Amino acid sequence: MTQTAIRSLFLLAIAILPFSSASSQQASQTYIVEWVYKVKFGYQDEFWQIFQKYQIATLNKEKELGGVLKYEVFRPGLHTSEDHRWDYRIVIYYKDVASSSQGSKVEKQLFPDQAKMKREEQRRWELTEVHWDLPIRQIDPNATE
Repeated sequence: MTQTAIRSLFLLAIAILPFSSASSQQASQTYIVEWVYKVKFGYQDEFWQIFQKYQIATLNKEKELGGVLKYEVFRPGLHTSEDHRWDYRIVIYYKDVASSSQGSKVEKQLFPDQAKMKREEQRRWELTEVHWDLPIRQIDPNATE
């Protein structure tokens, strides 16, 4: 290899280095996801019982294992119009993006009767009118872009 070729590869490596370290740094950042549910009116209690049994138990186990750093559950304090109504918001702080995909493994360990879990979870989805999962990110309000 010629001196010029070695020098070119060296300069290329230096140019790429900041991008590779930035992407690995981003992969290890906290990953925040918000789950939002609008439940059929009058069925919030039934929905919540099923949600606690499976989803909260799974989140608690993921927290114990370190994949979930914390989670917060919210209910509205007042009311809105029906088209803007939501019943539950769960904000989950995962250790990183990879940790967010561990839920199904944990569920299989916690709930060996998968057929029963699927039936009960199906009922929870029948009670759900609207749902979304939204990855969110915090920003520094004082930072300049």
